[in-house]
Amino acid sequence: MINNNNFGEDFKWGVTISAFQNEGAAQIDEKGLSIWDTFTATKTNVKNGDEIGESCGFYTKYEDDIQLTKELGFDSFRFSISWTRLLPQGYGEINHKGIEFYNKVINCCLKNGLNPWVTIYHWDLPQKLEDNGGWTNRQIIDWFSEYVKLCVKSFGDRVTNWIVMNEPMTFVGLGYFMGYHAPQRIGITSFLKAAHHAVLAMAEGGRMIRNLYPHANIGIGLSCSYVKPINQLAKNKKAALRMEALLNRFFIEPLLGLGYPSDVMPSLQLIKSYFKKGDEHLIAFDFDFIGLQYYFRVVAKYSLSRPILFADEVSPLERKSNLNVMNLDVYPKGIYKVLKQFHERYPQVKKILISESGVCYPDFQIANHIHDVRRKKYHQNILKNIYKAKEENVPVEGYFVWTLVDNFEWKEGFEPRFGIVYTNYTTQERIIKNSGLWFKKFLRKA
Repeated sequence: MINNNNFGEDFKWGVTISAFQNEGAAQIDEKGLSIWDTFTATKTNVKNGDEIGESCGFYTKYEDDIQLTKELGFDSFRFSISWTRLLPQGYGEINHKGIEFYNKVINCCLKNGLNPWVTIYHWDLPQKLEDNGGWTNRQIIDWFSEYVKLCVKSFGDRVTNWIVMNEPMTFVGLGYFMGYHAPQRIGITSFLKAAHHAVLAMAEGGRMIRNLYPHANIGIGLSCSYVKPINQLAKNKKAALRMEALLNRFFIEPLLGLGYPSDVMPSLQLIKSYFKKGDEHLIAFDFDFIGLQYYFRVVAKYSLSRPILFADEVSPLERKSNLNVMNLDVYPKGIYKVLKQFHERYPQVKKILISESGVCYPDFQIANHIHDVRRKKYHQNILKNIYKAKEENVPVEGYFVWTLVDNFEWKEGFEPRFGIVYTNYTTQERIIKNSGLWFKKFLRKA
């Protein structure tokens, strides 16, 4: 088995959490409501009727979790900022208690020898902005720029590494097209508007950081999947290409100045109806790194049930795949295929990070030990395939585990556990799982 030295001295080893999923404290210290506070207030919106409550209490336990990250041997701690903790209405009046909290988190990271990696937007849009159209309102570019500016001016003296936005395809696709996530919008019009505005906001956010701190390390976190056709029939191969364009190419290509991937999806030309003069230039920004976030494989087939895409996923349940708790197709080899494809397609990208990867399998507790052999093997196999890509000159320079501690998995509630550390949601006790102990041994300095 490979060891951490194989990856080189400059390779980044980190863990990732998010504000909404980890912090709790949703209604104290003058924090405003986000769309996820609104969404989860209705119990039927969340699996098993789970109520987020304090989740895993990062707002009060941040020192413990940061020290735990150091104990496990990681050098980087990635977290997101709650927009409504800084700007309760989304713009305008600043909540200095929120700034004070994130100052404490950043200072705690530095005190423990960890590099803070700050995600500016991880899905928790202020409810006030959603009431005014949210991501379908072009004015959100200005709202977002104001928020980015506040983050960078408040923390940029100590934070070098910035991820402007996390998984736009997930929050736009599930939130503004399928209605599965907050804010429960449905339809192609809301999707295309929200997607285009998100691209413009990412690029503008990058420019804002660059103007304020020219030497900052600026990137984005994009979800990706390994996509393959169910068989070699031409219609299914073309369906897989459309699915892959939607899942893997839709956001990165306009940001690279290549436009939206209408070569395999001509119907994406519809998005041009939401362009304004100069948008073809405004959607591009030269990011320092691209973060790829990998969890599952997709097997595609031709389908008439999804107009425009004309493709659908073959259910992993039907294929009896290696399923996680969320019935997603776990396929570690796919990360190698995605990295190779990404590098060959976009040679202009000089630095790639795996900014998230993880898996939710059932844990087994015996006494005070949490056995999660399948999770440990998942991370081992993922790292083996990352190393293989790195050996073939793919410029991948870091791996961030999703996630440090078990937390609230959005609409899926508390059932999926991704953590390498177990959370007792009643007592807030942390127990390092076998996977976490393996990382501690793996990352130990020689």
